[in-house]
Amino acid sequence: MYRSQKLALRYFIAAITLFGVMIAAGLLSALYYIDPALLYNVFDFQMAKILHIDTLIIWLLMGFIGAVYWFLPKELGREVVGIWVAELLFYVFCSAVAVVAVVFVVVQYGGSNEFSMWFINQGRKYVEAPRWAAVGVVAVVLTFVFNVTATAWQARRITGVLGVLILDLVPLAVLYLDAFPKITNMSHDLYWWWWLVHMWVEATWEVLIGCLMAWSLMELMGTSRRIVETWLYIEVMLVLGTGILGLGHHYFWIGTPQYWLSIGGFFSALEPLPLLGMVVHAVYDAGTHHMKTTNRPAFYWVLAEAFGNFIGAGVFGFMMTLPQINLYSHGTQWTVSHGHFAFWGAYACGVIAIMYLVLQRTRSAEHFDSRAWKWGFGLLNLGLVGMVGGLLIAGITQAIYERAEGGSTLQAFVAASEHPWFRSAMYARFIFGIVFALGYFALVYDLLAIGRRAAVAAPTQAAPA
Repeated sequence: MYRSQKLALRYFIAAITLFGVMIAAGLLSALYYIDPALLYNVFDFQMAKILHIDTLIIWLLMGFIGAVYWFLPKELGREVVGIWVAELLFYVFCSAVAVVAVVFVVVQYGGSNEFSMWFINQGRKYVEAPRWAAVGVVAVVLTFVFNVTATAWQARRITGVLGVLILDLVPLAVLYLDAFPKITNMSHDLYWWWWLVHMWVEATWEVLIGCLMAWSLMELMGTSRRIVETWLYIEVMLVLGTGILGLGHHYFWIGTPQYWLSIGGFFSALEPLPLLGMVVHAVYDAGTHHMKTTNRPAFYWVLAEAFGNFIGAGVFGFMMTLPQINLYSHGTQWTVSHGHFAFWGAYACGVIAIMYLVLQRTRSAEHFDSRAWKWGFGLLNLGLVGMVGGLLIAGITQAIYERAEGGSTLQAFVAASEHPWFRSAMYARFIFGIVFALGYFALVYDLLAIGRRAAVAAPTQAAPA
């Protein structure tokens, strides 16, 4: 393997480990809704929530970076330029994540001063990491951008997929800088903060996963480059044409002009369509050529990626971003339901699919006849859908009893939180969270065992001869 592909394996190991931390923090967060007095004065709810959300962002980012380092040398037939810097920063990245996690768990609180912002918590959702760690993320991403662009420059060759990727890396690096300004006006701060959250996580990531799925489909089913690149270009046009306008659904209630109600409500649902089209077209094209794939787990996870992205990000997103609904759903568990479904469908399933593709090559696995991957696939998706359903019921309960009838008062908030529908939904979310965790263990077991089962079985079968 190329050195960059060996680095990709390390990124995948770090990603799957943080995936487990994310699940543990999520289960703890779910328990707080069942027993609000849990760990009182020991470990605050908001810190469990921060660990859950931030590890989600980091493990997916690590999965994306690892996937690019895996596919890039295969695309260009050469080693990645400056790979030694990327190898060094990988360990810096992992160390920084570990230090930040320890600070979140042990320190938890800080004063409203520069020291806390630099070394404890910046206090902005999704970018809570202290300023020094944010600088480190910028360094890692800039190195990643340099590796990709310098490799393409020296190879004197840019394919359609690689060209889209390079263009996408510019906003990927630049938009994160929105995490740094100290803006005292809350409306102004939220305006630019949504540019980071929506355009970095919901736009540049959409194009990035599109590039990775294009490479994956070509390897998994032999899909022609013409098909995947066509859909990728359509995705870029839709993200540019609707992504920025769709960002307006975050502007409804922060003092922006009224025209954002109609613009943001309409355009925000169109972004997931091209990725679904790419996968469906690839499967159809492969079927007409007597589709054969030796990697069924990757194939199933790619399908889960396409339809999960369409339903979770598209349908569920559109369902709650219409301003007439968002007036009541904003900030409720309805939003959380959409968030879980969108992140899982849009990104996590794709990263897992790529892990199976990579391990098929590195472990020389020819067949996937183990039941472990089926258990992992089934339990993870069943647990996710169950959690999404529970959160949706809880959110609708809040929208009705807290917002529409209660008028968003503190008393209405307490009444909705004690409503039998809400409490039952929180129990359901936790139970299905356990199912999801069991699926994670099945997935990890299968990823560790791929190829090794066949290697152990081969000499055993040969012994009688």
